[in-house]
Amino acid sequence: MNDLLVHITPFVGRLCLPIARTHSCDAAQEAMLAIYRGLRGLREPLAFYGWVRSIAVREAVRTSKRLALEHTDGLPDVAPDGDPLGAVHISDVLDRLPREHREILTLRAVYGLNERELASALRLPVGTVRSRLHRARRNFQRAWTHQPA
Repeated sequence: MNDLLVHITPFVGRLCLPIARTHSCDAAQEAMLAIYRGLRGLREPLAFYGWVRSIAVREAVRTSKRLALEHTDGLPDVAPDGDPLGAVHISDVLDRLPREHREILTLRAVYGLNERELASALRLPVGTVRSRLHRARRNFQRAWTHQPA
């Protein structure tokens, strides 16, 4: 059991990092505990990595919601030459967004979850997921081009 958990720890950490950001270590720890506790109930061994992925994503979202304090101060400045595309990286733009928008964009773009999977992971109705995803994309675009909201 220990060898298996040691083997999947980096995978779980990579899954939690873009979702929980600064709380990714806490999220990964919570996910590893949930995996350890639920491993005996896994009925299909071939589904192991998908099962681990769903637990890690769920725990990253839960931990992020529980521990995150939104800060809008300290946003990265645009380069002095005024070229925002040259100075802004995707992670910087994501840092400008509200936590809910970072989560939904990360789950959609990085993990490829569809609307139903997003609704399940975030425990929201599908309609709320659609509107939040639309607003998150619009806010990301504005932040990327550094336009005021």
